[in-house]
Amino acid sequence: MILTVTPNPSLDRTYEIPALERGEVNRATGERVDPGGKGVNVSRAVAAAGRRTVAVLPLGGAPGAVVAGLLDAQGIEVAPVPVAGATRSNIALAEADGVLTKINAPGPELTAAEQELLLETVRRQSRGADWIACCGSLPRGLAPSWYADLVARAHSAGARIALDTSGPALAAALRERPDVVKPNAEELAEAVGRRLTTVGDAVKAAEELRGMGARAVLASLGADGQVLVDEHGAWFGSARVDVVRSNVGAGDSSLAGFLIAGGHGPEALASALAHGAAAVQTPGSVMPTPGDLDPAAVTVTATVPVDRALKEPVT
Repeated sequence: MILTVTPNPSLDRTYEIPALERGEVNRATGERVDPGGKGVNVSRAVAAAGRRTVAVLPLGGAPGAVVAGLLDAQGIEVAPVPVAGATRSNIALAEADGVLTKINAPGPELTAAEQELLLETVRRQSRGADWIACCGSLPRGLAPSWYADLVARAHSAGARIALDTSGPALAAALRERPDVVKPNAEELAEAVGRRLTTVGDAVKAAEELRGMGARAVLASLGADGQVLVDEHGAWFGSARVDVVRSNVGAGDSSLAGFLIAGGHGPEALASALAHGAAAVQTPGSVMPTPGDLDPAAVTVTATVPVDRALKEPVT
């Protein structure tokens, strides 16, 4: 079982429009409503793969009730933490040419009692979990050290932690030695404070994150592939993608694939790449099923192309 923790979930409404015209009435040609948040997406991807997952998340108000109902309909066990504030509602405007404009609400501010209840719910639900995936931004009221506290508590209970966050929250949590962290290229560059222009730069930055406390680093480099760095060495992998339809939730699907395959080593990296590649070839935030995966399109090697330039260097 994979337990996910999403401190700041959302109800995501996506409207399809021909083109965004500012200051005018824009009529949608289609719409969809999805449960949102990085940890929620990991649970959705795990469930789509036919595996058991439990989603811990604070929920409040009518939007929170809708999120719970949508997750339940997808076969995801929900462990809700009741909060006084309403779960945030986000809006995305998807234009016909592929441009996506997102408006993300800040979300409710959690009280001290709600924060503690969230931690206690994670502790209670973590019994029997193979992995705990803690993902996304922190809502108002939670200090950057909140993830660090969660990692420490989880480790004391014998659980393994995968962390997907950034900025001060990542920096604080690294001191508690999460089992794997999953930055994208921009987050990796931010964490080490310098520009990344080659695959070798990304590997070196991942090694520095290990020096800061991460036991393993799974870094997504977008179209350039992914790198995995742990105590056994470094691997680089890429996957052929025929048509990109949507990159929404692709990184979360990739993390799900990594954890489903055990969460360590080149086999897990290959699974991460297969799930991520399948996700970008599905519409919207639809998560891939096993039938969507193409393992033959994945290449993983311990011979890292350190001099290969990144298609999109990041600062």
